[in-house]
Amino acid sequence: MVSSLERLRQELEDAIGSASPSALAQAPAGKWNGAQILEHLFLTYQNTNRGIDKCLKQGAPLATRATWKQRMATLLVVNLGYLPEGRKAPERVMPRGMALEEVQRAIVSELQRMGSGLDDCERRFGARTKIMDHPFLGPLTAGEWRKFHWVHGRHHARQIRQRMGNC
Repeated sequence: MVSSLERLRQELEDAIGSASPSALAQAPAGKWNGAQILEHLFLTYQNTNRGIDKCLKQGAPLATRATWKQRMATLLVVNLGYLPEGRKAPERVMPRGMALEEVQRAIVSELQRMGSGLDDCERRFGARTKIMDHPFLGPLTAGEWRKFHWVHGRHHARQIRQRMGNC
């Protein structure tokens, strides 16, 4: 069985294909281009990895109690696989102008690091334990984090394809 994060890696590679830097620089006015979307994804993986590292270092989950609104959002995104349009990204994962080559080099290793860290969290805390909070969805298990990143990454892979005209 292929994991959500492996499917995500494949989806991103398929979306980018052999796109040139100029193709990844195309976007409608006011929208992120493909390179910026990749940087955004990279930053989300990096931030998730920081949280995972913190959980593992402290030897305990960092999750809080979910609100009703967070439970509904998790149901929509993680369980149903639907990511609503128009949500503004948190400042810490907004593209900052990282070089495309650097993002392309680093994104796969961040995904692999995330997979290993989530596996470690599952072994240490249990598969049903909420390990840490997502900024909008609230507390998630390791499996829910994998599924969130799959849904989020698939959403952005579609956007990259649209920006490059490869729908």
